Amino acid sequence: MSSKCLIIDDEPLARSIVAEYLQGHPDIEVAQECGDGFEGVKAIMQHHPDLIFLDVQMPKINGFEMLELVEHAPSVIFTTAFDEYAIKAFEANAVDYLLKPFSKARFDAALQKWQEQRKIAAPEAKLQQLEETPAKQPEEQVRIVVKVGNNIKIIPVVDVLYLEAYDDYVKIHTKEGTFLKKKTMGYYENTLNPSQFVRVHRSFILALPQLTRIEPLEKDNHVALLKTGERIPLSKSGYTKLRSVLGL
Repeated sequence: MSSKCLIIDDEPLARSIVAEYLQGHPDIEVAQECGDGFEGVKAIMQHHPDLIFLDVQMPKINGFEMLELVEHAPSVIFTTAFDEYAIKAFEANAVDYLLKPFSKARFDAALQKWQEQRKIAAPEAKLQQLEETPAKQPEEQVRIVVKVGNNIKIIPVVDVLYLEAYDDYVKIHTKEGTFLKKKTMGYYENTLNPSQFVRVHRSFILALPQLTRIEPLEKDNHVALLKTGERIPLSKSGYTKLRSVLGL
């Protein structure tokens, strides 16, 4: 039975090399080649591939951000120009990585590894590990990529008012409205700039530029008042942390 794959890379030459190497594997069909992550998300939704060859550094959104928008994860083989040291951060979470330029022998070895792994492991488990690996690319500290219907929206973190835990999601509150992201609060606590975002409660991360004042409540409780007029509860440890960051 044949398998379907996608080649997602902004460099035409890099895509053509993968396609050429795949000619030696007639049991794997290339369903589509994509030049950026936006195309990649749509192609995954359309074709439901078994495997994707994914570049990390691409325009618009990077390979990691693209994967975060995918509901049903295919297996991933990264194709990247990253050096050996940087690649270690996600090596364990992908089927394999191919460091450009790579030989056909190295490519064939990656495919063999995938064929062996798919018999015993579900790709969703590896994607979940990958999604919770913080700060994989610098741009992920300054923007949040969300899916709105069939569209992809890039939210600069400077537009974020606060983040709120929402079941298995995080609710991103902005002046434009709220957006859901399938992440954990711990992920954003570890990824966002700690001088700009503070975990003030188990369910809330506050953007410091939005803070106007801290108000006391009864029994030593406090709330943070935002420029929008919204009030965010502070836990005791969150209140202590907030005062420390503000130098109070």
